[in-house]
Amino acid sequence: MDTIGNTPLVRLGRYFKENNVYAKLESANPAGSMKDRTAQRIVSELIRNGTVRKGGTLIESSSGNMAVGLAQACRFYDLKLIVVVDVNLNAQNYKLLAAYGAEVVRVTEPLPNGGFLAARLQKVRELLNLYPGSVWTNQYANPNNPKTYWNVMDEIVESLKSQPDYLFVATSTCGSLMGCADYIQENELSTKLIAVDAKGSVLFGGVSGNRRIPGHGAGVPSKFLDVRKVHEVVHVSDLECVTGCRDLLDKEAILSGGSSGGIITAFNKIRYKIPKNATSVLLLPDSGERYLDTIYNDHWVLEGINQKTSDDNLILNQNMLDGAYNTI
Repeated sequence: MDTIGNTPLVRLGRYFKENNVYAKLESANPAGSMKDRTAQRIVSELIRNGTVRKGGTLIESSSGNMAVGLAQACRFYDLKLIVVVDVNLNAQNYKLLAAYGAEVVRVTEPLPNGGFLAARLQKVRELLNLYPGSVWTNQYANPNNPKTYWNVMDEIVESLKSQPDYLFVATSTCGSLMGCADYIQENELSTKLIAVDAKGSVLFGGVSGNRRIPGHGAGVPSKFLDVRKVHEVVHVSDLECVTGCRDLLDKEAILSGGSSGGIITAFNKIRYKIPKNATSVLLLPDSGERYLDTIYNDHWVLEGINQKTSDDNLILNQNMLDGAYNTI
């Protein structure tokens, strides 16, 4: 657990030759994502304040990474874990959860209001009643979620030896986004915080829509989000997440996860606004190893995201996919 954090900050000099852009590679955490940080802090605080003891049971809703981070922490601290997932959980994460010994409960139908996230949260409440003495880690409202990301900001500032001019962060619970925002405000930095949200997410007042990339966007409002602390919001589609991932792999040999691809696309969308001498940091949440059967699988992309896009009104086809590396 001591190896969580202090992840590499890598300059993306091949991709963004004319811009000073760095990627914070959270895939270097031991269970593979930045949610290792959140899980470790939340669980260790629950133990410290006596809310849970050895042999106790924790329950959480997750689309993947938080579940794996919690499974690692619970295995380490000798706790039981029940995670509620939905049909978008990928096979690799399911295998990881099984290896760590977590119990997985899957919901198969979204709720009319709030989609799969609302359905998962409803199931969590049912399980809390079913298992007396169990504790909900509640990444959606636990203040230790955003507090975790003060360390991320410390690492970025220390690595750069200065503050970044722009910071791009993907949204879900908005814990990482608001943790970085609070740090920026508290330390009176001039860093402009860019939120990268999914099309079909309701976080910034959008209309709820179908999303296939897990861990990006949300079907219910965030309890952390303070829009006044966000400089700009950029929305990206599932297809744009895919092309961003594949473009980053092609140009930098970095195998990234879905929301990371969304961040790459988001930077490109507003690149024209960013001064050439500005320093930008992209917080990339995880690796692409858990997305080999989806984002990096042509068949899944063609079948799973074969719909009209709001941007170009075209049907995704093999020719579009073959040209993914050149679409941005």
